[in-house]
Amino acid sequence: MSKSPIPTGIAVCQYQLYRLNDSIPAFYQLLFIIFTAISNYELITLTTMTSSQKNSRRRFIKNAVAIATGFYIVPRHVLGRGFLAPSDQLTKGIIGVGGMGRGHIPYAGTRVVAICDVDKNHLAQAAKMIGGGVKTFHDHRELVSLPEVDIVHIATPPHWHGLISIDAANAGKDIWCEKPMTRTIGEGKRVIEAVQQNKRMFRLNTWFRFEDIFYGMDTTVRPIKKLVESGLLGWPLTVTVSKTTGFDWKFYWVGKTNLEKMPVPPELDYDRWLGPAPYKPYNPHRVHQTFRGYWDYDGGGLGDMGQHYIDPIQYFLGKDNTSPVLIEVDAEQQNWDAVGTFRKLTFTYADGCKIILDGEAKDPDAAYIEGPKGKLFKGFKSDIPNLKEKLALMPDPEPQVTNFLDSVKYRKTFALNEMNGFRSCTIVNLGKIALELGRTLHFDPDTQLFINDNEANYLINPPMRGPWHL
Repeated sequence: MSKSPIPTGIAVCQYQLYRLNDSIPAFYQLLFIIFTAISNYELITLTTMTSSQKNSRRRFIKNAVAIATGFYIVPRHVLGRGFLAPSDQLTKGIIGVGGMGRGHIPYAGTRVVAICDVDKNHLAQAAKMIGGGVKTFHDHRELVSLPEVDIVHIATPPHWHGLISIDAANAGKDIWCEKPMTRTIGEGKRVIEAVQQNKRMFRLNTWFRFEDIFYGMDTTVRPIKKLVESGLLGWPLTVTVSKTTGFDWKFYWVGKTNLEKMPVPPELDYDRWLGPAPYKPYNPHRVHQTFRGYWDYDGGGLGDMGQHYIDPIQYFLGKDNTSPVLIEVDAEQQNWDAVGTFRKLTFTYADGCKIILDGEAKDPDAAYIEGPKGKLFKGFKSDIPNLKEKLALMPDPEPQVTNFLDSVKYRKTFALNEMNGFRSCTIVNLGKIALELGRTLHFDPDTQLFINDNEANYLINPPMRGPWHL
């Protein structure tokens, strides 16, 4: 009689488990061992049995496999941090399922298991898109506490980004956040703390630093980064962002100064929509598609497009670890509530590099990047002869992790994360504060405070409406 193969099967699967992840709970290790051992024994010995023995054995195998295969369908978090079973898929909860949030429902590689919104109509539309089985919530804190959620996608107005990011990180979730990262500099600091203390992965949802055509430049950012690093333009550099250079500031995102109080529609929890923002009487122009026109929730065209436009500049200038020291503003005095427009915002770094946000675009010959040795214009045109041939000989930029699902699975920091995302968002928030106050500001990029300016520093971390707080 041949020797039973079960000990060998157990040894093999124990070794496989060890190689996969030594943090898998012992109970599930045992189930996996049982499953593998039974499979090995079945394969080798079934042919030697009588018909009645086979029937009895098949009943036993059926019951055992039903228990053991539970190993394959338990949620990912049960298997241990960082472990993905072969049949597993990352799960996602979306907070804010208006137009932006619903647009991310079909994102490849994830399965939406929960959604949250303070507007019942938004919630119903999103639930219908997803189909049966999705959990719906009114309070984001209930969603982030779900053990089956891997990634929390934040698609609310910006005045909620900071609080929800912090709650999600503290609940052990990885975070995909829409731009701008936070409405204030102080909120951004606290998001960094929560993400790093909880060892979470964070993605800010603007992508031009690593893929896609960068607006009017008719190219990705990659060759622009190569050009800057080559030194062909010289140093320091001035970057001008305007319609002339291929970037639209969307000045239709302006608020109204004469809003009338109107009844809150029954489907909307307006108090919850306001959340940490100061109470203002309801008007439909404050919420949903037009909220960007009000300082309490965003910052007009600057808040909407600023991080899209500025983050790649910060990247190719090599400024991911610092901030401008001087902010100059040319604009009409802003209303205390409604966002207006600007003629020009100029951000100057300690080394003399400048970012100019030109709202008027009066110079038809403006260069996108200008240095002492040359210029780069819209459409990647330049006054440097044979530029493309010269760049072909230059080294490529350092590689980045550009797939957030890989970032989550393998715990690798994403290309645009809580640190460099905070720095590019800070430029947007510096511009907003300069606009609100209507004057030049001096900023310390190390302490992240304005110099001898209590009024400006107050706007770094303004108080929230209770009961919300950082």
